Amino acid sequence: MSSKLFTPVIGLTVLALLWVSCSFCAGQVATSDQEVQDREPVRQPILDDAYDFSKAPVLPPVEAPTREEIASAITGGVDYLLGSQNADGSWGSPDAQRPFQIYAPIPGSHQAFRAAVTSMAVTALIESGDARPETAMAVDRGYIWLRENLGRVKRATGDAIYNVWAHLYSIQAFVRLHENVVKDDAGRKVLRDLIVAQLEMLDRYESVDGGWGYYDFRYQAHKPTSESTSFVNAAALVAMYEAAAIGIPMNEKTVDRAIKSTVRQQKPDFTYLYGEYLDKKPMMEINRPGGSLGRSQACNIALRLWGDKRITDNVLKNWLYRLYVRNGWLGIGRKRPVPHEAWFQVAGYFYYFGHYYAAWCVEALPVQEQGPYQSHLARIILQYQEQDGSWWDYPMYGYHKPYGTAYAIMTLHRCLPDEVTKAEK
Repeated sequence: MSSKLFTPVIGLTVLALLWVSCSFCAGQVATSDQEVQDREPVRQPILDDAYDFSKAPVLPPVEAPTREEIASAITGGVDYLLGSQNADGSWGSPDAQRPFQIYAPIPGSHQAFRAAVTSMAVTALIESGDARPETAMAVDRGYIWLRENLGRVKRATGDAIYNVWAHLYSIQAFVRLHENVVKDDAGRKVLRDLIVAQLEMLDRYESVDGGWGYYDFRYQAHKPTSESTSFVNAAALVAMYEAAAIGIPMNEKTVDRAIKSTVRQQKPDFTYLYGEYLDKKPMMEINRPGGSLGRSQACNIALRLWGDKRITDNVLKNWLYRLYVRNGWLGIGRKRPVPHEAWFQVAGYFYYFGHYYAAWCVEALPVQEQGPYQSHLARIILQYQEQDGSWWDYPMYGYHKPYGTAYAIMTLHRCLPDEVTKAEK
């Protein structure tokens, strides 16, 4: 999905002139001691020592949102999902009204996108705790669609492997259905069989070096030959961990290879490379801390769930802190129409992805320490809810509002004060 940034020379010239002008004007402003004292306090800086994870930085103060605020936003998101569900029970569409879209060969890419987004919507509706009959009906219709259509989701072409997103997010949906909706043994067996089938698909589309990517532009072999991307590994490992937690057997070799691939992409400060193919460029913008803000959360929690003792509470807290105080680096890409055109080569579609897995990191902390992190995370998400109740971060065909809303609901659910529903550990 990468695209290059081209900045016109005239734009740079204007920026330079503005900088010089502003610097000159600033030098002419009187700054008495009293005026300096009256200024607003400077935002707390990032840790001076990027490699010191022996302690956790102090979060800047924030007004904690009330349970009612968060619950109301979740209800608005649920209402959006109920109103946007397709007649066949799915969510999303291949609508492409704007001129630029990501590469997505038809029909396979869109079958994968729709299955992934539908899975996320089902998971979000279940996690929302919304007890209305229409919500239960929407979950049932979504489940029926997945059961009838997921089996046809495969690699779109030799180079497009978007189906991995459908496999991993459907596993999470089926786990939620298994644990919270379907009560009879026969129905649960069906769900367990569906989970096993999706795990087998992840085995099939695993990259030769372990883990998963979503492009294979080199050889397009039967077994994907492209190096894995850290964030896909993380999302898959989280889903697989949830499946293992309900007793579904794992292919231990697949899990082990995915973990090792993710660790190979980890830098000493728990920044993660975008993908293994960038291992020769560890300091390019997207691989720096600002570019990793949407990935470090997911990779940290994935490795922690699978037993990596190096991912301590302080590591999680440090990266949650970075997410909050440097949110602008991630947010500047939100709603931009071209992937990776923002600073640090951030793509818009990392915004709610990163915050969702940040909420998992908050869940992993001791319950008595979660409050401040929940408040910061909820404040970020609440401010961006659209008038129709949705959230979105990147205009991707007709899938962006359902997936953005699902991520936001699942994030806010984990930010509810005094009542955090913990994933089984």
